Amino acid sequence: MRLPEDFILGGATAAYQAEGATKEGNKGKVAWDDFLEKQGRFLADPASDFYHKYPVDLELCQKFGVNGIRISIAWSRIFPNGYGKVNKEGVEFYHKLIDECLKRNVEPFVTLHHFDTPNALHSKGDFLNRDTIDYFVEFAKVCFEEYKGKVKYWITFNEIWPVCCGQYITGAFPPAIKYDLEKAIQSMHNMMVAHAKAVKVFKENKYPGEIGIIHSLEYKYPDRDLEEDRLAAELEDAVSNKLLLDATFKGEYSERTKYCIDRVLKANGGTLEIQDGDLEVIKEASENNDFLGINYYQSSFIREYNGESDIYHNGTGDKGTSVFKLKGVGERRFDKDIPRTDWDWLIYPEGLYDMMTRIKNEYPNYNKIYITENGMGYKDDFENGIIMDGPRIDYIRRHLEAVVKAIEEGVNVKGYFLWSLMDVFSWSNGYNKRYGLFYVDFETQERYPKESAYWYKRVSETKEIL
Repeated sequence: MRLPEDFILGGATAAYQAEGATKEGNKGKVAWDDFLEKQGRFLADPASDFYHKYPVDLELCQKFGVNGIRISIAWSRIFPNGYGKVNKEGVEFYHKLIDECLKRNVEPFVTLHHFDTPNALHSKGDFLNRDTIDYFVEFAKVCFEEYKGKVKYWITFNEIWPVCCGQYITGAFPPAIKYDLEKAIQSMHNMMVAHAKAVKVFKENKYPGEIGIIHSLEYKYPDRDLEEDRLAAELEDAVSNKLLLDATFKGEYSERTKYCIDRVLKANGGTLEIQDGDLEVIKEASENNDFLGINYYQSSFIREYNGESDIYHNGTGDKGTSVFKLKGVGERRFDKDIPRTDWDWLIYPEGLYDMMTRIKNEYPNYNKIYITENGMGYKDDFENGIIMDGPRIDYIRRHLEAVVKAIEEGVNVKGYFLWSLMDVFSWSNGYNKRYGLFYVDFETQERYPKESAYWYKRVSETKEIL
């Protein structure tokens, strides 16, 4: 199986998960700083020390055929309090980082929000506070102006559903609220308004390049061939996928999506508030998205569930401990005869293929797709600088085969970014959940190519999935 010659084979990072240096360069706090310190399990400093080691990582990219990189600009490095005076030291850091990408012929795909709203805004309600929308748009405009001509690909938000779910449903993200679906759904809508307004600024000012958004999309399958399971799968799909996809590409919420969302909110208490002008700006943006980023790790099998919400987040790699039951929605089943990681994530590349073909069929104005994250969390064994990670190679191979199959059936997929380029800090899992092509010794900050890095290099050079 072969990938197209112009296909990007990249690696993904995120500012808070890779940079470290949380108190350097006049960087402002984010909610994670205090949240993690209070938990006392681990901190995101020094993480992978990308703030200082990015020249090393980009040299590795060039050496191993990684010709694209996802980076994010930490909002609180540009505006330490989320708004006000621009921090020149933060601006300059990203100039140097982007310049190094271009020097090494590694195309930067730049994300503006990757789970890291400045704490000054997060503490006032994050995107539930509509002032945050305006501050985000101003931050985006500063970045568009500052890095125009260097950055060709802009991404407004990374994974709106997971961040809202983590904040307000599972409680794994700050402010650690559980089972509040009203807050989660309202925040998702407000973030889509922020995305739309940023797209409007980008297009009206005719900045060079392209702009899109990344959604984490898990296909939702009914667990059994029963009507009640089909409805449960549809309800979870509406909350986690269709709400966002409708806003992105239709510029409105379809009648069926509204029915499902209203049903879920009725079961849990609450309503979705849509202010005057929201749908107009969302509609305008839906005609101006240049690409969709898909982050894909797993799919879910959903069974009818009529009880109260009950969630246990497996953040330690204790296989078989996950529980996810949502009141008024359904229950995710983990007892499938499908391989899964130690964190209970089902290894199911068929779901990626099904999602890509679904986008093509249901949202034909998608333009093009990048797989902006896909990868396997694994407990790598380090033996004298040698890391044999065959299961990761098999994981990547099977998902790239799903991409080729989708391309052959007419889906316009232009690139694949492995999560992650190097081992990074993982939000609720710390450091034992490794994803990288390059092993990071977090004590010495030395990098070691894994077996998968050599395999990825051969794929990049030949475009053959070996």
